[in-house]
Amino acid sequence: MSEPRRTALDALHRSLGATMTDFAGWDMPLRYASERDEHTAVRTRAGLFDLSHMGEITVTGPAAGEALDHALVGHISALAVGRARYTMICAPDGGILDDLIVYRLGEQEYMVVANASNAQVVLDAVTERAAGFDAAVRDDRDAYALIAVQGPESPGILKSLTDADLDGLKYYAGLPGTVAGVSALIARTGYTGEDGFELFVAPADAEKLWQALTDAGAGAGLVPCGLSCRDTLRLEAGMPLYGNELTTALTPFDAGLGRVVKFDKPGDFVGRQALTAAAERAAAEPPRRLVGLVAEGRRVPRAGYPVVAGGAVIGEVTSGAPSPTLGKPIAMAYVDAAHAAPGTSGVGVDIRGTHEPYEVVALPFYKRQR
Repeated sequence: MSEPRRTALDALHRSLGATMTDFAGWDMPLRYASERDEHTAVRTRAGLFDLSHMGEITVTGPAAGEALDHALVGHISALAVGRARYTMICAPDGGILDDLIVYRLGEQEYMVVANASNAQVVLDAVTERAAGFDAAVRDDRDAYALIAVQGPESPGILKSLTDADLDGLKYYAGLPGTVAGVSALIARTGYTGEDGFELFVAPADAEKLWQALTDAGAGAGLVPCGLSCRDTLRLEAGMPLYGNELTTALTPFDAGLGRVVKFDKPGDFVGRQALTAAAERAAAEPPRRLVGLVAEGRRVPRAGYPVVAGGAVIGEVTSGAPSPTLGKPIAMAYVDAAHAAPGTSGVGVDIRGTHEPYEVVALPFYKRQR
């Protein structure tokens, strides 16, 4: 086994007393103190995350947009400069290889951000699929550190450190700027359900930026946050996690995310035929649906637990955790369409042989007041 990779902020995390964990081959902070307190800070104030494990891939050239249209399921060339889009890359059989965010940085420059666990797979696939186009694919995983500041106080904290036009920066947009004297791509994106920003910077600048954000956020209640609360935040916000809600065994239509597949874009794209068939199948016979489950009791469901109704298995939990915001255990699960409507009665989760009662609810569990 090779040693886990360390981010540019590794020494800083250790100095803060972080509990570290191996995540997708990276040594990452799981929590600094109480994950519940970190979660609540993001919901009510602000939290600071090191996301440098994410995989950045840059695609440049006259046909960069067309290459990405072919490689991914979205209409990437239609993206305006400065905007970002949530999309997916699928296998030829339609299975989801990863979900991605793509930023258009210039007329001939795009940045694809992959999940850490899939970064090499995505890099290899995009490189192979772009081969026939006038475009170059570059592995930029070592070129960036990624720091996120998330939560209702994050705009005020960041404004104190930059003259970039944050008020004019829309959700899913990014602009180059300077933050605390550091060159950054400032993106209004995140994975917490709150307003916030993700800052792509050179690894050598990461510690300076982290410290500046920490100092600027001290009066606003900002705290460092680990991967553990990131998971409960995204779960409350109904955001899928690759490996849980999204896998190679599912197409975007199986996952209820068929909207990301753009059949009307020009040219062919990898997986088009299989995805056309998947769309027709989903229309004719609805697949299992991703729903929210809220516990009536205290027992926490975990990924892989069966969802039951009337003595039969009707689905499977994909993610589960105690919800600090709701004060109850929650889960996301794929269930048969007949049991997917919010308020469906008689649904439970088989937790070690006991059928615990759960309420079916629409996702997300939590939505911020905009």
